[in-house]
Amino acid sequence: MVNNEENDRLISDNAGKFIMVRHGESEGNRERRFSISSEVGLTELGMRQAYEVARRIAQLFKPQVVVSSPFRRAHQTSEIIAKVLNLRIETVRDLHERDLGCLKGHSYDDLRALVLKDPSYDPARGWSWKPEGGESYEDVRERVMAAVDQLLLRYPRDEVIIVSHGGVMLSLWAHITGQWHGAHLPPNCGIVLIEHDGRRMQVPQIVQGKEEGELG
Repeated sequence: MVNNEENDRLISDNAGKFIMVRHGESEGNRERRFSISSEVGLTELGMRQAYEVARRIAQLFKPQVVVSSPFRRAHQTSEIIAKVLNLRIETVRDLHERDLGCLKGHSYDDLRALVLKDPSYDPARGWSWKPEGGESYEDVRERVMAAVDQLLLRYPRDEVIIVSHGGVMLSLWAHITGQWHGAHLPPNCGIVLIEHDGRRMQVPQIVQGKEEGELG
């Protein structure tokens, strides 16, 4: 967790910054179920979390734009942040959450039960497993990195808020660090800072939300 005394050291003036934010609590998070569609929205708690994270970002950064996943829960979070900070929103399709295929609408526990019964699941390489009709985390990583590479080119020195999902942020962390083991899954409205020079990204830093979240 980044404390106030560390902020000046961590936030340099000449680096580009991706201020990664997970969306606020969704209806699926509250019910501990994988969202059945991209149109599932925020709960009242999720909306409050979005306002709180906007105020936190205003204290630490000077962002120029909000980039959002197209899914409703992320876009609602982006709209609240953009309103508080008076910023425009850009929607990037490939920042959407992992497609869980046959698990959509199922509980988080159903995922754990399914992988235990699936002979193709290798617990040592869990990121390569995909549910029927869905994506693996490795699929997510490749999709997300294609989008992030474009953002690096377009915003080499800007401070950009990127509002996405737990699976997106987990996959990006694994890509940058080169390992899936220990990759950070932020809680709702957790913040991760990624500094970069327009080409290379530095090791992610947890700004808010050190505790682990749950997917969905």
